Amino acid sequence: MAATGSLPLTQYPTYSKPPTSQKPHKKPLFSLPKQTFPLIFSFPIHRSLNYPTKPPRFLPLCDSLQDNIVQNIENPKKLLLPNAHSRQILSPESAPRIFIQDPPWISALFWKGLYKMTNQTVKIEHKEIEKRKYNLLRRRQVKEETEAWEKMVEEYRELEREMCEKKLAPNLPYVKGLFLGWFEPLREAIAKEQKVQKGKNKKLRAAYAPHIELLPADKLAVIVMHKMMGLVMGAEEDGYVQVVQAAVHIGVAIEQEVRIHSFLEKTKNYQRKQIVDEVQGASKEKEILRKRVNSLIRRRRLTEVQKLVKNEEIKPWGRDAQAKLGSRLLELLTETAYVQPPIDQSGDSPLDVRPAFRHKFKTISRGPGQKIKKRYGVIECDPLIRSGLDKSAKHMMIPYVPMLVPPKKWKGYDKGGYLFLPSYVMRTHGSRKQQEALKGVNVKNMRKVFEALDTLGSTKWRVNNKVLAVVESIWASGGNIAGLVDRNDIPIPEKPYSEDSTEIQEWKWSVRKANKVNRERHSQRCDTELKLSVARKMENEEGFYYPHNLDFRGRAYPMHPHLNHLSSDLCRGVLEFAEGRPLGRSGLHWLKIHLANLYSGGVEKLSHDGRLAFVDNHLDEIFDSAENPINGNRWWLTAEDPFQCLAACMNLSEALKSTSPHSMISYLPIHQDGSCNGLQHYAALGRDNLEAAAVNLVAGEKPADVYSEIAVRVHNIMKRDSNKDPATNPNALLAKLLIDQVDRKLVKQTVMTSVYGVTFVGAREQIKRRLEEKGHITDDRLLFSAACYTAKVTLAALGELFQAARNIMGWLGDCAKVIASENQPVRWTTPLGLPVVQPYYKSERHLIRTTLQVLALQREGNSVEVRKQRTAFPPNFVHSLDGSHMMMTAVACRDAGLYFAGVHDSFWTHACDVEKMNLILREKFVELYSMPVLENLLESFETSYPTLVFPPLPERGNFDLQTVLACTFFCP
Repeated sequence: MAATGSLPLTQYPTYSKPPTSQKPHKKPLFSLPKQTFPLIFSFPIHRSLNYPTKPPRFLPLCDSLQDNIVQNIENPKKLLLPNAHSRQILSPESAPRIFIQDPPWISALFWKGLYKMTNQTVKIEHKEIEKRKYNLLRRRQVKEETEAWEKMVEEYRELEREMCEKKLAPNLPYVKGLFLGWFEPLREAIAKEQKVQKGKNKKLRAAYAPHIELLPADKLAVIVMHKMMGLVMGAEEDGYVQVVQAAVHIGVAIEQEVRIHSFLEKTKNYQRKQIVDEVQGASKEKEILRKRVNSLIRRRRLTEVQKLVKNEEIKPWGRDAQAKLGSRLLELLTETAYVQPPIDQSGDSPLDVRPAFRHKFKTISRGPGQKIKKRYGVIECDPLIRSGLDKSAKHMMIPYVPMLVPPKKWKGYDKGGYLFLPSYVMRTHGSRKQQEALKGVNVKNMRKVFEALDTLGSTKWRVNNKVLAVVESIWASGGNIAGLVDRNDIPIPEKPYSEDSTEIQEWKWSVRKANKVNRERHSQRCDTELKLSVARKMENEEGFYYPHNLDFRGRAYPMHPHLNHLSSDLCRGVLEFAEGRPLGRSGLHWLKIHLANLYSGGVEKLSHDGRLAFVDNHLDEIFDSAENPINGNRWWLTAEDPFQCLAACMNLSEALKSTSPHSMISYLPIHQDGSCNGLQHYAALGRDNLEAAAVNLVAGEKPADVYSEIAVRVHNIMKRDSNKDPATNPNALLAKLLIDQVDRKLVKQTVMTSVYGVTFVGAREQIKRRLEEKGHITDDRLLFSAACYTAKVTLAALGELFQAARNIMGWLGDCAKVIASENQPVRWTTPLGLPVVQPYYKSERHLIRTTLQVLALQREGNSVEVRKQRTAFPPNFVHSLDGSHMMMTAVACRDAGLYFAGVHDSFWTHACDVEKMNLILREKFVELYSMPVLENLLESFETSYPTLVFPPLPERGNFDLQTVLACTFFCP
């Protein structure tokens, strides 16, 4: 210490040993080895210097106390205060005291070391807390997946006990009251059936006997009731479900529960521990396996557990077994479930007790508008059940709810997703060829796909409670605003007293129309209730996750079906990221643009400056919407996506009213949507300059709007037709009627789906719905004719503008026709390595005899549907490409440290990261189409089918893909 070595050392004080009663500090900071020379110590906490009036006397000092002094100071745990063996400054009685300040570098090193030690301790403690929290959430998740039906059973048992004790039926929601009345009779009937089948000789037992014994009767009863009522809720027709659908649905649910039940029994001695322990003659190997499994479960090593019990797994039942078991249980339900109308207060009328479900045969058309009708067995529910069902949907059992912990990472066809619930990487819908292709592919080739699904599944969400409260308020008031369905039915018209046949026919039409509207409303109310029930269930959770899997084309979807970000405006409005990030200057900019996009109405097609100006001009309305969404001016209701707009209003209002808007933490996902994304992919494949400019692959001052461009072309065609002679051109009158109704919204859906193979019939129905919304044409026949004409004109206008895209679509269809003509399905591999097989085969009917009726099961045949293989290939191929682009973007965003969620052609992240994500989107798009996509496809076809001759690749333009990197309106 050079600084102290320069002090004058002329006189020295004498030092004495400290008294024995003096104890060293309990938590010393310094520990130094015994020295042969005296020492002087100073401490950083003494910051002020009090020099004595007389010159002090010091002992000699060395320049360095120890060679490793710095090391010791940086690791304070090794340092102790001076002890009795160290020399100290004399007490005031023996000599004057002096305090010497340490050099700054010693103080800095000490505090640095102390900070490191404290920070390390905090990190360890934080990790421990997070670990405990994760383990708690994981245990809850396992219970949610494995004990859901068990909880339901226990609930009904408890209600029955309460009813017996109080001699009074509990006050229950409608559907739970029904279930409580059905539970015990159905349970007894199932238990009796189990006993009967068990007592029979093996040769005389029913085909379903081995499966009906695998679960307790009470659990089977609960599954049957909930699954049947769930089907009735979602039924498109009025109160009936086809037997084959219901039977298979129930059979699948029971097989799934048997697998979980069996697994838990083998691993946790679930419910039968004592019985298993007392089984006589149990082999030593079984006992060792059981102990090993239980040990692994205690240590939460589920992967090893699954390996151990793999050989014990139940083989798949197959559709026949599922349908036979389901049919018998349905039959027992129809025999034991009854309903009773409210009792007449006068008591004069007799009790009206009638079956809740009836089995009957009904003639049904195979599809809407089809004349071919078939006779089907159906289960019809009593109108009393249906009348109160939409208000009780929230009490239904909902499987595959969002997860409380991140999903298992995908490692194979059926390895990933939920912890215990059956999870498959692809929704194959029973396609054997697709399943074989997936199981046969090397896992390494699927690494990028698995990585992308894991990234999507790791995004943590939470419920936006402010928006949910607004939704609940509107829903409680009857709905019918902000896109919510009306909670009341429309009245059925009364039959006219007149006997005029025309009036009677009109009345019949109006009754039919009213019933159709009421059926649709009922279905929508049930759907809304299911969505809200999940939101209520998750609203107090810190966060939750959505496991994702793929459809057969390679597009990613959340496995939970109700409340997810792919769903309606309601769902998107009540969901937000669970982790927030500061807005920053760019984030505030993008939040405003996002709000303008959600408001829509043409605002989304303005330049960025135009959209910012729109928001700035409506700040008063935005603040009012955020502060008083129900009783204020309700400006947010005029938006195209009202609930998402409300969420953005609340977020922007909070930011602008804070003292530091740029540092406000925002949880709101900001969307960047592709500009008619399907056409963007076709433009990149065809390298056509005109098409690329139309879909924003070329930079411009404001975004190009392909929908408006097509609307202008449709208007011009109609203008020409309206000037023609109606006598020779029947479309002239229709053109005059429609010319003032053509706008962007009328043609948007048809343009959007044209690249996905929309047919003329599909386009007609889309445009018919838009014309109905406008309300200018009330006559049904005229409306139909107008929709036909508009669809024809719209498709013609599309053909004019997107000729290169049409050529590629034609080439893809021709290749598919060549392959399908050889009775082969079209198959290809996506740029990420996912094998795709089109599942369009002629189905074969397979008759099975059940206790209820003979069922005709449909299964995949051996002959492909040539027409379907051809027409579906172009849109399916483009879907596989946009799915690849989204997954490439997801992984790149994760690597860049961004939060990411994707909805096919819509990409979401925090406001502060939008610019980074936009750049990644463009880079991955260019990377994808820098590959020879069509060349690789043709090569794979020629390799797979060497004897077939395929048409040459269509001519393509000279559009430079690199210009996409500079296009700021790629996602306008």
